[in-house]
Parts: sequence; C-alpha cells; structure tokens
Amino acid sequence: MYHGWNDTAIAPENSINYYSSVLKKMGSKQDDWYRLFMAPGMMHCGGGPGPNQINWMGALERWREGGTAPDMVIANHVNGSTVDMSRPLCPYPQAAVYKGTGSTNDAASFSCKNP
Repeated sequence: MYHGWNDTAIAPENSINYYSSVLKKMGSKQDDWYRLFMAPGMMHCGGGPGPNQINWMGALERWREGGTAPDMVIANHVNGSTVDMSRPLCPYPQAAVYKGTGSTNDAASFSCKNP
C-alpha cells in the first residue's frame, strides 16, 4: 500500500490510520504480507515535487513470486526524460534519513530508519 504525503484529495493520515487499525486488529507482526510506503512530495497517486515513477509492480512481483519482501522501494522524480531525483521509500513507520554526505537528490545518500 502507498500514499503520497502531499495528497490533498485524501489525507495521508487516513492510510496511516488504516494501516494501524489492521495491526491493532491482527497483531503487530503483519509485514510478511502487508506494508505501507509513504511517498514524500507525492500528490494523489502521483504528481507533485516528489517521486513520480515507482516500480510498484516489480516490488510486488519479487515479493509474491520470489518471496523477497520490499525493505525499500527506489522512487524517482522524472522531468521529461531525465531522472533528476531519487529517494528510497521505506516501510512505515520507517523514513528515509539523509546520511549526511552525498547528493540530496540521490537515493544512495539516504537510509531507512525508525523514528
């Protein structure tokens, strides 16, 4: 499941609340089948200053067919035919944290951390 932090059509907190309600009802350890990824800067399903191209199908295919759950998904912001920014999307409640070195437009400069 994913949601953009800049979504003005449906508040991002709705997805967080739903995710939390599933864990409350079914138990806290559900990450073998259910994860939430929050996309910074993304509006409703895309657009905005954040990532606008994410290979969700590839992540789902690797998880379902290969048994490899996504610990992060690389998201890109594409302008025309140029990738001008990439970010790791982390399973909630983790967030991408800048490592302190490297370009802030490069996913390799970030790691997933718990709050």
